[in-house]
Amino acid sequence: MKTSHEHYMLRCLELAHNGLREAMPNPSVGAILVYNDRIIGEGHTSPFGGPHGEVNCINSVAEADRHLIPLSTLYVSLEPCSHYGKTPPCCDLIIHEQIQNIIIGTVDPNEKVAGNGIKKLQEAGKNVTVGVLEAECREFNRRFFTFHEKQRPYIILKWAESADGFLSPKHKSEQSPVWITNAYSRQLVHKWRSEEMAILAGTQTILDDNPQLDVRTWTGTNPVRIVLDRTGKINDSYFVKNHKIKTIVLTEKSNLPNLDTLVYETVPFDENLPRTIAAVLYRHNLQSVIIEGGGKTLQTFIDAGLWDEARVFRGKAVFTEGTPVPVFKATVQHRETILEDELIIYRNYGERNTI
Repeated sequence: MKTSHEHYMLRCLELAHNGLREAMPNPSVGAILVYNDRIIGEGHTSPFGGPHGEVNCINSVAEADRHLIPLSTLYVSLEPCSHYGKTPPCCDLIIHEQIQNIIIGTVDPNEKVAGNGIKKLQEAGKNVTVGVLEAECREFNRRFFTFHEKQRPYIILKWAESADGFLSPKHKSEQSPVWITNAYSRQLVHKWRSEEMAILAGTQTILDDNPQLDVRTWTGTNPVRIVLDRTGKINDSYFVKNHKIKTIVLTEKSNLPNLDTLVYETVPFDENLPRTIAAVLYRHNLQSVIIEGGGKTLQTFIDAGLWDEARVFRGKAVFTEGTPVPVFKATVQHRETILEDELIIYRNYGERNTI
């Protein structure tokens, strides 16, 4: 009995998961070559600038099986590219290897591809099938699709709240975070940071907590730090200005000197600020951002309808009074417990979720 196309496409997505963060701002693509229900080659997208999934897949085929490549079916989770970028077009390699049957998960939204890869393969006489597990393939590369279809980054809101509904207590004794969650939840947050291209915090969060906004308890890439500092209250003594991680400061002040690790963007702090922030990140080619507060910043994005996920921890701490949690309505996608903490992940499927 032959294995289904869906089975092989799921394997493509498994492979693609291995290269998701390192491939950004490229999508991570999984590819496999199948001959008579036997996988003879598989691969995923290399770190940015390296070979794409199709190339790694074809290159992985053992010498003894290379004569089977033209007789095999190529499964790929995203449309093969048809243009020169950091690497040559994958379509050219597929045509060169005389692969006749290509099964594609979904069309590439990048205007440089956008169906041109499929057209090029068809014009070369290939049998092309598109749309196998399309929804799953789009969901997997949702950051990439949001970036190209909505011209903005994929926006993740994150906060921790007390059992009685506060982000932080009214009074605190020192300039550091008041932990609501346990160490395992906090480490998970660092893992999340390593998966996104940028992390954003508002002025008051920096002044109150002096956060580092890095991945120090996880192994991975530090996201670019995005800091809101309308009037220049954040001085060089704060971690976000230590030049160890690229940081973009959004401010109303002008003519500030830019360095490789510290960039100033002059923007108006008006009612359109969330969309302005999204536009700045889009211009810097940052496909995703995790927004870690505080309350005013989170609520501003919620009120603008400009977010895709909210990841909310609820701990056992009770503050009685303090900074209230953001107010919003959304669909619960996932719920779990991490020791005594509860994690709820929401998705925003509203029509206002545009820029």
